[in-house]
This record gives sequence, structure tokens and C-alpha cells, in this order.
Amino acid sequence: MSSSPAETVSDIAQSTPPGTITLVTGGLALLVVLSGRPWRIARNLITLVHEAGHALAAVLVGRRLQGIKLHSDTSGVTVSRGKPEGPGMAFTTLAGYPAAAVLGLVFAGLLSSDLITVVLIVMALMLLGVLVMVRNTYGVFTVIASSVVLGLVALVAPSWFQAIFVYLLTWFLLFGGVRPVVELQIKRRRGAARDSDADQLGRLTGMPAVLWVLVMAVLTVSCLFAGGLWLLEPTVA
Repeated sequence: MSSSPAETVSDIAQSTPPGTITLVTGGLALLVVLSGRPWRIARNLITLVHEAGHALAAVLVGRRLQGIKLHSDTSGVTVSRGKPEGPGMAFTTLAGYPAAAVLGLVFAGLLSSDLITVVLIVMALMLLGVLVMVRNTYGVFTVIASSVVLGLVALVAPSWFQAIFVYLLTWFLLFGGVRPVVELQIKRRRGAARDSDADQLGRLTGMPAVLWVLVMAVLTVSCLFAGGLWLLEPTVA
């Protein structure tokens, strides 16, 4: 994947002022998340991670994973079989929206230990797992396109570009994990998301769906805060 598994960010960017990569990539990621059309395109990656979160949770609680579908409107669905109620089903349903922010937090932790190569490997394994389970043409296209980009970065791009790419990806997952939760609540207030994950959780647990939206918001914002601190720590130091 990289020229040296132990290669550090400081080695990669010897001529770059401390913190520049972190600040620039963080700013770019935030601009994409706050934008219009660029966000609609980039959101496909958030949807991919969202559905991967559902799929991983389903496997962890012993459900039988049937398949994943990704759609061009950036929606998606993960189908699994098992008990239609109970903690396992609730956990599976909850896992989608926080997944991107949680993955961003994991990547931030790896970057704080200078493990750029590990981030690329984890991303590759996730894409491979989704590709095996995806069940529609657009979903296959999305995963393969993402894999091609990742492969070019990991196998062809110079180390300094890998560092920029991984930091940008990590910031995007952290920021991009928050916006869908906000969009979800806006849609719910308009009556346009009656079968959302939050509403399903409401029916499964008897708790108001808006409380589940709040739980998702707390989880994603907490990951953004913690991951941001990890990423910005070298800059502050």
C-alpha cells in the first residue's frame, strides 16, 4: 500500500509547515459538506459507510445479512434476516447514521499514531466487504469507483499525496457524519421521512423518534469533537 508501513506524517511532509495539512484538508472537507452539488456527489461515500454500518452491526448481533443496495439519490438499504425486534434489531437500525463519524474517529486515532497505511487498508477492507454484499448496478458502480480512487492513491500516488488524501477523507467522514442527521430531522418535520431509521427505532423501542435523532446527533458531534482534537493536536502542540 505504501513505501513504508511505519512512515510518519512528519516524514511524509518534511517541507510542509506543521499543521498545514490538517488545517487545509479540514477546511476543504467542511466546504464540501456545506456545499450544494459537491456534497450531493460526495454524499455517496457517506451512504456507503452508512449501509456498511448497518451491515456490520447486523453481523455482530448474529443476524443473517442478505444484501446492500446503493441508489443514485444517495439513499440506500441494507437487508438482514433475524428477529424483527429486540436489542439486536435496534442496534442494527441505529448503527447507520453514526457509522461515518465513528469511522472518521477511528481514522483520526490511527492518524494520531501516524498510521496512514493502516487507514488505507481499513478503507480497502470495508469497500471489499460492501462489494461482496451489494445487490444493484449503481451500488456496484459506486463501490468500484471508490475502490479505483483508493487503489490509485495507495499504489501510485506519492506519500505526500497519500497523507493529504487520508486527512481529507478523515475530516470528510467526521463532518459528513453530522449533516445527514440534520437533514433527517428536517425531512421528518416536513413529514417526508416516516420510515427513517429514527422512526423505526421509535417503533422498536417505544421511545419518540426525535429522541433517537438526538442520540444520533450526540454520537456524531461527539465523534467530530474527539476526532478533531486528535487531528488538531499536532497543530496546537
